[in-house]
Amino acid sequence: MFPRAFFLAAIALGAFAEPARRAMSVHESRAAPSAFVNSGAADADTLITLRVQMAYNDLPGLEAALYDVSTPSSANYGNHLTKEQVASYVAPSATTSSAVLAWLSEHNIKSSAISPAGDTLSITLPVSQANSLLDTTFSTYKHVSTGKTVIRTLEYSIPTALQGHIDLVYPATSFVTPQATPKYTSLKTKREVKRDLQARVDKRAVPATCTETITPTCLQDIYGIPTTPATQPNNTIGVAGFIEEYANEADLKEFLTSFRTDISPNTTFILQTLDGGSNPQTRSEAGVEANLDVQYAIGLATGVPVYFISVGETNNDGDADGFIDIINFLIGEESRPNVLTTSYAFNENDLTRADLVNMCNVYAQLGALGTSIFFASGDGGVSGGQSQSCTNFIPTAPSGCPYVTSVGSTQGFPETAASFSGGGFSNYYPTPSFQSADVAAYLETLGSTYAGKYNASGRGIPDVSFQGVNFEIAWDTEEGTVDGTSCSTPSFASVIALINDRLIANGSSPLGWLNPFLYSTGRAALNDITSGDNPGCNTNGFNATVGWDPVTGLGTPNFTALLTAVGL
Repeated sequence: MFPRAFFLAAIALGAFAEPARRAMSVHESRAAPSAFVNSGAADADTLITLRVQMAYNDLPGLEAALYDVSTPSSANYGNHLTKEQVASYVAPSATTSSAVLAWLSEHNIKSSAISPAGDTLSITLPVSQANSLLDTTFSTYKHVSTGKTVIRTLEYSIPTALQGHIDLVYPATSFVTPQATPKYTSLKTKREVKRDLQARVDKRAVPATCTETITPTCLQDIYGIPTTPATQPNNTIGVAGFIEEYANEADLKEFLTSFRTDISPNTTFILQTLDGGSNPQTRSEAGVEANLDVQYAIGLATGVPVYFISVGETNNDGDADGFIDIINFLIGEESRPNVLTTSYAFNENDLTRADLVNMCNVYAQLGALGTSIFFASGDGGVSGGQSQSCTNFIPTAPSGCPYVTSVGSTQGFPETAASFSGGGFSNYYPTPSFQSADVAAYLETLGSTYAGKYNASGRGIPDVSFQGVNFEIAWDTEEGTVDGTSCSTPSFASVIALINDRLIANGSSPLGWLNPFLYSTGRAALNDITSGDNPGCNTNGFNATVGWDPVTGLGTPNFTALLTAVGL
């Protein structure tokens, strides 16, 4: 390394002179988000890390291949792609790669590929150089409610000649605080929980008793989920963990001891980490979200190995980048979970269209490899991830990506929509072909109601739903109940994991990307929910009705009927 004095002298002599100025074009711009306050220009010497997403060489080919292996009527249904096949669609062309690397080289910037196909480059540079590279001014923004600060800009440019070669540079314009969605509603003493549990066990033949509190046993009764253990060790569930939410093994043992007495209380999960993630076992550090997700994945998908994947903030600035990092991590693995469940979300308008399209393209890759991806639809009804003041409806993300399965919530028995169940229509993603008839039918019944408050040509969410109120969990030596689509998402994912176990045992492929199946042959295996709504933005929100609706989707699962739908 050169001493600083030499470095400064070199600049004075013009050894590192600015490169010849290219013609630049604005690539992304956005309005300042209300949740963040601009604290002024970022310090010029502060190092920041950005990602340069290069254009795929054949995105239409990847999308066509994904539909081909995921549509039940296709001759290639279930013939999921290999890593190498996915990379052949995703890797940038030689022309694109050369052009982007030449641009970075002009600015003396070194890069490293951080995605399996080499389409994403990571660069670390001082703010002053980032300002020059992108013809912008990075500022420090403070998140009002949490006090967290990030360095971002509201507009940046790239060389005009690189339009079509670079999809975006991120997280330049993204302002995200991922939300874990469960609401912890009550605490009970262990004596009270066990007394209540005994009363439910004595009346298990009457599922309506489960309208008070929900346990794995209740869900098995309501949806016909088997208690017999899975048999295929390579059929696994991945549970995503973010924002320093940790899954506690002692809490899991207590949960199983109380609520799944028929399986070993020593059953546990396998830990995977990335981006500096961890999972400390001090009981007071346990997260309600992480405990909920792991406890119901293990408590419902009997015998299916569960991986808790803890994503830290070393490389992703605590932003939405971690949502991409976990997918690239799994794509790069030799084996990966057949089901991935994520109970964290953010409002769609936190990110730009380019940000979310890029994220969705990464989900398409994992889906093509045969993984079913589930996301919670949010707990704010039509007002976003959490209830908030609003005029126009706020869709959540990543649920709006058509390559993930969005899960809403129901409650009671018979089931009705849970009032918090996130639902609506994306402002960024158009209505996908597999959903177009259902969305059109719903909009016809809706008529002019809420005209202008939502995007009538957008992708509708959720796709399906599941019980989501008064779920019993163990947390920090206590037992209590939680509400939210965070309850519904790992639970629905567990049902699909058990279906996959039967398919694999029968010599068939796992289901992979679910939506074309759910909206065709799978819909007969779902219980249509026709009552309830999801209030928000000073309205009653959308209403559940016959067929698909933006509150409960296509409905909740019937395990036996699902087996029939997949040909078992």
